[in-house]
Amino acid sequence: MYQYHKWIRSFHAVAKTHSFTAAAAYLKIGQPTISEQVKALESRFSVELFYRRGRHVELTDAGRRLYEITEGIFGQEDEAVQLLQSLQSQKTGLLRIGAVSPPVVMNLSYDLMRKHPDIEFAISIHTEREALARLYDFTIDIAILAFMETDKRLHVVPYRSYPIVAVVREDHAWARRSSVPLASIKNEAVIMREPGSKTRELLESGCRKQDVQINSVMELNSREAIMHAIAEGLGIGFVSEIEYVAIPGTKAIRLRDALTIDYYMCALAVRKNRPLLRGVLESAALQKTMRKK
Repeated sequence: MYQYHKWIRSFHAVAKTHSFTAAAAYLKIGQPTISEQVKALESRFSVELFYRRGRHVELTDAGRRLYEITEGIFGQEDEAVQLLQSLQSQKTGLLRIGAVSPPVVMNLSYDLMRKHPDIEFAISIHTEREALARLYDFTIDIAILAFMETDKRLHVVPYRSYPIVAVVREDHAWARRSSVPLASIKNEAVIMREPGSKTRELLESGCRKQDVQINSVMELNSREAIMHAIAEGLGIGFVSEIEYVAIPGTKAIRLRDALTIDYYMCALAVRKNRPLLRGVLESAALQKTMRKK
C-alpha cells in the first residue's frame, strides 16, 4: 500500500496541476520520478489515466473517477497539516471561506468572529467556477455561492436572500421614486454584468417572462466599475441590495417585481460533520429558518 500511495500521490499531483512539470514542482521531486510513478500505476492496473498531448495532459474517464477519490484522500492530508499549523499558532482552528460576494462573506465573517474569537479566518473572493474548484480541491472549507449545482459531493445549506435593486444616477427620473416596475427597463440604457453573473441571469429571466427587451450598452465584470459607470451617466445597472455601494451621485431603487438572489453555504459532504464546519452550517440553517418565521 505504501508503494501505491506514492504512485497515487503522483497521479493526483498531475491531475491537480494539469502538467507533469507542474506536478514535479508541486511535490518537489524530479519530473522523471513523477512520470515513472504514474506509468507504473497505469501499468499495474492496466488502465489509461491521462491523454497526453505534448506538455498538456487531460484526464480520461477512469482518471476523472480516480481524481474524485484522491481529492478526498489528499485534501484530508492537507486538512491535517492545517490543523497542526493552527495549533502551533495557538489558534483552535482555521476556517477558509471562499465567496462570490465580498459584502455577503464579510457579513458572515463578522458574525463568526464574534462567536469564535479563537478561530483564524481566511477569506477569499472568486467566481462561482473558481470557488467550486477550490472547494473540491480542499483549498477552502466553505463556499458561499449564488448558484448551486446538484452534486452528491456537496452539502448545501440556504444562507440568505437579498432583493435585486436598480442603481441610477442621482439626476435620473427614477431617483425621485421609491420603486419602479421591471418593465420600465425597456426605455433605459443598461450596463450589464458579464455572462455567467447570477444577477444578470435573474434580470434576463425576469425580463423574458414579461417580454421586455434589455437595451444593453455595456458589459463590465466588476460591480465597482458598474457603479462608477452609472455615476458617469453611461446607463443604469442592477445589483443585489447588499452589494450596493453608495458611490456619490448614485441611488438604489427597489423593483416592484421582487427579484431576489439566493446565496448558499456549501461544504464537501465528506467534511460536513467536522465540528467547526457543522457548527457554522447549522447556524446558517437556523438563521434562515428564523428569518422565514
